[in-house]
Amino acid sequence: MRFPVSLYVSLTKSFIRNALAGRKRFPLVLMLEPTHRCNLACAGCDRIRLHDDMQSPDLSLEQCIGAVTESDAPVITVTGGEPLLYKELIPLVREILRMKKHVYLCTNGLLTESFIEEFEPSPRLTINFHLDGLEETHDAITNKSGTFRKTIETIKKAKKRGFRVSTNTSVYKNSDVKELERLFEILTNIKIDGTLIAPAFSYESVENNIFLKRDEIHDKFNQMASFFERFPFMNSPLYVDLLKGVRDMPCTPWGNPTRNPLGWKAPCYLITDAYYTSFGEMMEKTPWDSYGTGKDPRCENCLVHSGYEATVMRTAFANPKDLLRLLIWNLKHH
Repeated sequence: MRFPVSLYVSLTKSFIRNALAGRKRFPLVLMLEPTHRCNLACAGCDRIRLHDDMQSPDLSLEQCIGAVTESDAPVITVTGGEPLLYKELIPLVREILRMKKHVYLCTNGLLTESFIEEFEPSPRLTINFHLDGLEETHDAITNKSGTFRKTIETIKKAKKRGFRVSTNTSVYKNSDVKELERLFEILTNIKIDGTLIAPAFSYESVENNIFLKRDEIHDKFNQMASFFERFPFMNSPLYVDLLKGVRDMPCTPWGNPTRNPLGWKAPCYLITDAYYTSFGEMMEKTPWDSYGTGKDPRCENCLVHSGYEATVMRTAFANPKDLLRLLIWNLKHH
């Protein structure tokens, strides 16, 4: 299967629990950023630019666990910054797993070897590595030579130790389709458990014209249409339809709320208009209907998975045909 059965059970329980409570808006994934510190300065990332001049103190372990409890999301993505720089990472991941949550630990791979050696694999834990191309391209995007080789080496070690491993690739204006195909061939050959691909978000703080516009996204992903049959992608087929321009759907920004050292970030992981002191306050005070394509210009070219896969889940639970399609897709794992 593409995902563990326990993940679907957790998501289904979350939908039922929130439906019975009469909630229309609730999160499926918590984006937890315990630190904004990073050991890279990637070309398409806004975190290093936003927080370079004045670093916010890391969240405490208690604040992190409090955020997991407040959101009650079944899936926790531990990201950043580079979470391997967070000194309480191991007790944090252990505690989240003890709470029966699913954890995706997002890393650039440079410091992950020590975590792999110290931590025990769990079916609820996936280590997610960032790779945006082959060696020359990826090292240029991360502004550090040797990053690609180190990441591939660490992925192999993680698989050997028995960890679930996935990768994440952002697609830019100059991303070469043939190069991405070769990357996914390499990753499939080393038997990663899944890979995620999405167009990079056009951050205002990143000055270079490296991001795709909506029509360019459709063109690029139609060129890659065969990839989704050949490689173990975690992108749902409904989301792939959106990327190819054959289906439209609204964004669900509250599906992936973000808690970071500055507070609860609104409206989403990608856009910052306000910070709130509690999850409840963020959900209540954020003007959700003001965001999305045709409502906010910053959303115009955004087709990032964090906003739309939550929509896919909501759509599937309301539409038996879509739900059946997702179930068949999950069973067809490579």
